[in-house]
Amino acid sequence: MTDRAPVAATELAQLLTAARSRTPARVFRGRVDGGYTTASMLALRADHAAARDAVYAALDLSGPELRPVVEEHAILALESCAADHHEHLLRPDLGRRLSEPSRALALAEGTHGADLQVIIGDGLSAAAVHAQVPAVLPPLLEGARARGWSVGRVLAVRHCRVGILNEVGDLLGCQLTVLLVGERPGLATATSLSAYVALRPRSGHTDADRNLISNIHDGGTPAAEGCRRLLALLDAIRAAGLSGVTVKEPDEQHFAGTLES
Repeated sequence: MTDRAPVAATELAQLLTAARSRTPARVFRGRVDGGYTTASMLALRADHAAARDAVYAALDLSGPELRPVVEEHAILALESCAADHHEHLLRPDLGRRLSEPSRALALAEGTHGADLQVIIGDGLSAAAVHAQVPAVLPPLLEGARARGWSVGRVLAVRHCRVGILNEVGDLLGCQLTVLLVGERPGLATATSLSAYVALRPRSGHTDADRNLISNIHDGGTPAAEGCRRLLALLDAIRAAGLSGVTVKEPDEQHFAGTLES
C-alpha cells in the first residue's frame, strides 16, 4: 500500500492538470478552508474586472486595432438610436434600429442589393470587436469575392444589437448578411465574438430566422477557424435558399473543402 500511494497521487495530479487544461472553468483549483486559494481569488477578480471593462468600453474605429481595417475597406460608421452607451445598455430595443441620420447615410452611401453585406457591431463587448474583427473580416470578404459574390460596403454600428440585421435588410435589400458582434463577456473571456447570419433579413424576423457561430476567440474558436466555418455556413444557406433553425452548420469535412476552394 505504501509503495502505491505516491503513484496514485501522481496519477491524480496528472488527471487534475489535464482536466484544468481543457476548460477555463474554475474546477479542481484547490481550496483554503471554505474558499478559493489566493491565486484563484485574484484571477477571478481580474477576470470580473475585464468583463466589466468590456461591457462599458466604446467602439473605437480610429484605434490601433481597427483603424487599418476601417481604412482598407472604407468602412461606413453608423449609430443606433441609443443616445449614449448608458442608454444602449438599458434599452436593447434602441440598438436594433439606426438613428435617422444613420439611416439617411446608409441609404446614400451603402451598397444596395449586395450578395453579401457585413455589419460590425459593438454589442456587449467592444473589446471583442477590437480583438477579433481584424482577423475575421479580411478573409471573410476575400472568400466571398472568390465565390463571385458582390460584397457591400462594410457597415460599423455603434451601440448595436442583433436586430440591426432587420433594419439594414430593409434599407439595403441585401441577400446574405453577416453581423460580427461582441458577445456578453463572461469570466472565461471578455473578447468573444459572435457571427450572426441571415438571408434577406427584414422587419419582423427573429432569432429563429438567423444562424449563429459564437465563441470566436483564441480560447474557443480561433478567428481563422471561425471564418472557415462562417464561409461554409454561408454556402449552405445560399444553397438552401433560407436561413434559420432549419439550416444546420456543415460538418468538418465541408470546412476542409472550403479551405481548399
